[in-house]
Amino acid sequence: MTDDTDDGSSSEETEGDTSGWTDAPDDLVQSVLDRAHEAGEEGDFATMTERLREGLEDHPGNPYLLCWLGVAEREQGPGGVAYDHFLACLAARPTDAYILATAGSGIAAFDDPDAEGALRTAALLAPDLPLARWLYGAYLIREGMLEDGLRELRAAKELDGEDALVRYELGVGLALSGKREEGIEEMYRSVEQDAADGWVHVVLGLLLAEEGRMPEAAGVLEEGARLRPEDIEAQLIAALAGAASGEEDAPFEMLERARQWAEGADRALVDEVESRLDDGAEESATWLVEQMGPTALRERMMTRP
Repeated sequence: MTDDTDDGSSSEETEGDTSGWTDAPDDLVQSVLDRAHEAGEEGDFATMTERLREGLEDHPGNPYLLCWLGVAEREQGPGGVAYDHFLACLAARPTDAYILATAGSGIAAFDDPDAEGALRTAALLAPDLPLARWLYGAYLIREGMLEDGLRELRAAKELDGEDALVRYELGVGLALSGKREEGIEEMYRSVEQDAADGWVHVVLGLLLAEEGRMPEAAGVLEEGARLRPEDIEAQLIAALAGAASGEEDAPFEMLERARQWAEGADRALVDEVESRLDDGAEESATWLVEQMGPTALRERMMTRP
């Protein structure tokens, strides 16, 4: 997941169908949403934002427009503007479960305690909507309510077992609950369903490394790093895993990929990893498993969707 806070949930939300649930938008609002989603599906979130803002001039306070404006703003980078739109959406008291879940998840990213109520209501209003169940489950997991979170995530899997995000979040929940092997299996299923999600590759690789499956971890981490070229930490972790597995060329390639993006404190980290690579496989493995790996894994698993 987003990663980044990129945990990959954004694409599904951008393409979401708001029809078919309680309190659907009227034709005029739906027309604005359709035009905005066209831009979003092409990755043009600036145009998506512009179209939604124009729509709000004619339909002030509309929760659908506010919610998707929050999504569009969030896709352009972290900041309080998206949060303000999600808050305004929820203040309009929408009864659409998709909107409640999306906006609730939006404010959860800012640790707003009101997120729990919105997400819970969405799951209760639409128990057959996978998005509502997995977003609520993902929230509960990160709040430490592991049993309740796993219940919601397993329900989402029953509803849509082909959704890569559902399988990833279930994997996170299982791993955080101490069920590492089950978590790894779910993440492998996620990677099979969305091979382009580098974030999941990196988390899966870190889990494999922690379980002592280093050669397996090295391959998964290298793939994740290549999918996320600007992710300096991913490049360095992949370099260490490759070196720990006895690889010769790939670790230093990963190191140089990290160096290309490194600035400030990151440069010192690149130099530190380089010294570990120079010291050989054992030192690289120790530094990955005891130093970089645990912190990186915890932070990435705790990143909200």
